[in-house]
Amino acid sequence: MKPLEGITVLDFTQVYMGPSCTQLLGDYGADVIKVERPGSGDLSRTSIPDPDGLDNPIFLSINRNKRSVSIDTRSEQGKQVIYRLVGDADVVVSNFRSGVMERLGFGYERLREVNPRVIWASGTGFGPEGPYSHKGGQDVIAQAYSGVMWRRESSDLPLSVYPTTLADYTTGMHLMQGILLALRTRDLTGEGQKVEVTMYDSMLHMQMQEACMQLNRGYEINWAAMPLSGVFATSDGALCMVGAFKENPLRDVCVALELDEDLSRRPEYATQEEQFARRPELQAVFRERFATNTTAYWLKRLEGQDILCAPVRTLEQALADEQTTVNRMILETDHPVAGRIRTLSAPIRLSASPFDVRHAPPRLGEHNAEVLAEHGFTAEQIEALVRAGVLG
Repeated sequence: MKPLEGITVLDFTQVYMGPSCTQLLGDYGADVIKVERPGSGDLSRTSIPDPDGLDNPIFLSINRNKRSVSIDTRSEQGKQVIYRLVGDADVVVSNFRSGVMERLGFGYERLREVNPRVIWASGTGFGPEGPYSHKGGQDVIAQAYSGVMWRRESSDLPLSVYPTTLADYTTGMHLMQGILLALRTRDLTGEGQKVEVTMYDSMLHMQMQEACMQLNRGYEINWAAMPLSGVFATSDGALCMVGAFKENPLRDVCVALELDEDLSRRPEYATQEEQFARRPELQAVFRERFATNTTAYWLKRLEGQDILCAPVRTLEQALADEQTTVNRMILETDHPVAGRIRTLSAPIRLSASPFDVRHAPPRLGEHNAEVLAEHGFTAEQIEALVRAGVLG
């Protein structure tokens, strides 16, 4: 028995934030029906040039355990098809710009008339109200507006984009959490509700410790600028070190680095406040020492003093790591277009109800006839919708 078995999700999401949410719902048993544009589908199907076209790795990465229907939702016939599907759905999920679902005729109040038990879940950039409500949501934009992009190890470093879709993924997980909370509430009350998350809020919430310090003490805590932590080049690569969570981490770092002196005994480094004030001096000492030997050598030395540390690796190296294999994080499945594909597994492990793959990432409109038949459409009605261009 899967945790979400028996739950039907009508999925209007595209790109990354929404699909990352609905893929996890599908991984744990929900029947996810992905609604796509005829001809082109989810924008991630065409976001990169690839030999497999609409079934490229970007799309494949976040769309398993879904069935695709391609419906012209702007046509009146298409809207009526959607209303039929909503009547049997538990959850409707979207991540369009605020107001788009309402303009399509699929806002919460309208769908609630069709199905009072429906949970209407929306992920947007900034929400339906406020000075930025009209703006489109996008990962990099959320990084910039929320203060995440401004925060870096040192003010003399250039501002840059975080290279992984931090805002998309975080907001997608918050969207999933909201849906699960609403499903639990419906178990208690029998009624659906609206669930709304925004990329802006998710990025602010990620900084809850820093925000609390700023709001209550008037200054910013910067975890990347801790005096005994950082990323350091070695003779054959790089490592990161976190000198924290110990009674006297500087003393132990000095032992690990084979320094002639315990710098923590010096008055100018005796307290954390003084270490913060003289961080550049300490970091210069660390950089000089780390450069004299290999990553493996220094990791062994640091671990010998119980100092948190790790090699700085590429994604390729991480994917090939034995820990990745032990954790079963790489999943192999067959796809009718792409052949044998490898994607990342779900990161949540349930001992009694683990996830599995029931559907490979779908081809565009692959399940048009199958899904509509399950929701009461006859073969003649389905063929008429195809002839009318409603189904792509």
